Amino acid sequence: EWTMKTPVVFLLCISVFPGFSQGRVVGRDEAGFAECNVFFPGQVPPEGFTQPFHVKICQQYNKEPRFATLYSTKDKIPLYSAFKHTKPSQSEEESWLVEPQIDDPENDLQEMVHEADIAGTVANLGANQALTSDYVGSGYERGLLNPSLLNEEDFQMATYTLTNAVPLSPSVSKSWHRDIGKVVEQTLVPHCSKDHLYLLAGAIPSKARVKGKLSVPETLWLAACCDAPEGWSLGIVKNTNDDNSLADLTVRELEKKLLIGVHLFKGSCGEDNQSQEKTRAILQAVSQVRSGEQARASDSQEAKESGLVRKVAGIIAAPFIKLLELLIYVLVELVKYVFYFLWLVVKRVGGTVLDGVCNLWNGVVSYLKNITMVLISIPYDVGRVIVNIFMGFLRIVEDVAALTYQILRIPVGFVLHLAAFPYHSICAIPSVLKDMASGIGGTFSLVIDATATILHGFYYLACHIVKRFVPKASSDD
Repeated sequence: EWTMKTPVVFLLCISVFPGFSQGRVVGRDEAGFAECNVFFPGQVPPEGFTQPFHVKICQQYNKEPRFATLYSTKDKIPLYSAFKHTKPSQSEEESWLVEPQIDDPENDLQEMVHEADIAGTVANLGANQALTSDYVGSGYERGLLNPSLLNEEDFQMATYTLTNAVPLSPSVSKSWHRDIGKVVEQTLVPHCSKDHLYLLAGAIPSKARVKGKLSVPETLWLAACCDAPEGWSLGIVKNTNDDNSLADLTVRELEKKLLIGVHLFKGSCGEDNQSQEKTRAILQAVSQVRSGEQARASDSQEAKESGLVRKVAGIIAAPFIKLLELLIYVLVELVKYVFYFLWLVVKRVGGTVLDGVCNLWNGVVSYLKNITMVLISIPYDVGRVIVNIFMGFLRIVEDVAALTYQILRIPVGFVLHLAAFPYHSICAIPSVLKDMASGIGGTFSLVIDATATILHGFYYLACHIVKRFVPKASSDD
């Protein structure tokens, strides 16, 4: 069961985020549901749904309210969807969405999103609402309470949310949408303008569960209210155990089938004062729709009876058909095995021949390759031998020359040194004599210089003494 943990925080979220781009979850606060009150006559939502697991959702798309939903987090199906008839769209494109705030009110996502886009980002995803995986392999379809076929394009996109879907068998889902479409288009719309026609489509949960989670509705219902001057209201119910069941009743009778104290329309939409003639015309139109469904059921019964006759005839003819099938099977298998045998023979023979040709070709290619390599290598080998012989001869000449040089180098050097000895000895005598003369001359010059220096010193000393002690003579003297 889903309840808001902190009402103050919840009201703050409503004030900060006044409109979500695709949908908005509100708690039991009626003020937060005001944007979707346009889908209720007198802008008064149904009363009596007061359980804590009843969650009100203002379904929005492109920042515009499209319809309103009361969702049961206990049964994980919508209890009703309120909408108004619009011009139907010719194309239907399913794009299923989920409401993350039902499972995690404190997450940052403020709109309905694709289930794959929020994997791992929303805490306890699927704890309070249905997911696509709950329908996979269950044998049930996602039946829309607010049918997409009664909505124009933008409204139609908004209907494909799992908070607007209940689990239905394929046959019941098909017949429900067909019946509700005919009732609205052929019965209700001709007797009330779309601006005054208000529709509530709902489901009554049962104890049967899909995968132990989703409640399978035991009854589907439609409540219509026309608040025009000649107002009227009408209820339609369909038992999900019968594809062709369709019954009309008053809104008060329908309310008795729901929870105690439930009121779908304010003042029962003037049910007490509605025109009997108008009511009779509407019920007659509904009866025609129901008659068409019964005729379709009758045709289905006749088809079943004719099918029984065909079944009996099939049982009688079955042995002969089986025998004929056996003969055909044997013939087909025989032909198949003959062709298989021929194909195997051809494959084996062809494979052997092909392998022989391939081996022969590989041998020829290998032989030619080896011969070519040998022929190419002959000139190369001859040239290499000639080069090796020439290089060997050069090495022999080099070795002989080196040996001869080593043998002749010792006596030739001795003779040369011996012959050069007198030359170097005689030529050294003038140089020695020159050096001796230079030495003797230098010594003699040094003695003369020393003697002259001593005499000059004595002369200088004598002159100094004379100047010191002898009186100066007059100029005449």
